[in-house]
Amino acid sequence: MTLSRRQCVGGAAAGVFSLLGAPRLAVAGAQIEEPLVDSVRTALSSAIHNSAPPVPEFKDTETRMAYLRWLGNMGERLRKRIPDWNSRKEFLQTIWYEARRAGLDVSLVLGLVQVESNFRKFAVSSAGARGYMQVMPFWTRVIGDGDASTLFHMQTNLRFGCVILRHYLDRERGDLFLTLGRYNGSRGQSPYPNAVFANQRNWKFVDRQD
Repeated sequence: MTLSRRQCVGGAAAGVFSLLGAPRLAVAGAQIEEPLVDSVRTALSSAIHNSAPPVPEFKDTETRMAYLRWLGNMGERLRKRIPDWNSRKEFLQTIWYEARRAGLDVSLVLGLVQVESNFRKFAVSSAGARGYMQVMPFWTRVIGDGDASTLFHMQTNLRFGCVILRHYLDRERGDLFLTLGRYNGSRGQSPYPNAVFANQRNWKFVDRQD
């Protein structure tokens, strides 16, 4: 992927922070604040504040077993990035729930997380975007309670990220290329969407039991 000048500077800063033992900076871009009509703001805020816990529910045993096979497979793939099994399981359960809740392909969301933060919960970009899905703090003011520190909470970050991505997908009428560019603040440019699509392949799952 060709890096922009800003990304190169961010990457250099990340290296310095890593050497100093401080949290590494994320080098992905960030969403750009745009005016929202009241109806959209209300809908997004409602989606964010629905407090349902990310507990999988299944219509039958077969569906539950398919989920468990996915969980086991993804858990192995994610082992090196999140070594602790309980943390890994909680993350996967939550991202599965939030992606499905927003009507998104979970492999796409996982690919985006890999590009944005490489699965680092406390990642911060040079633009100030935070957490797994690199959500900009202004979103907590626009559709949340204004407390940007909550973006380091796993479910909060994944919910904001998935709701925002769904919002952009609706705005772009289902065009994933433009949706990802808008999420990254680089709408119309190819490096970021292409990087997400490439990393999405790492998280595709084919259930051999089907």
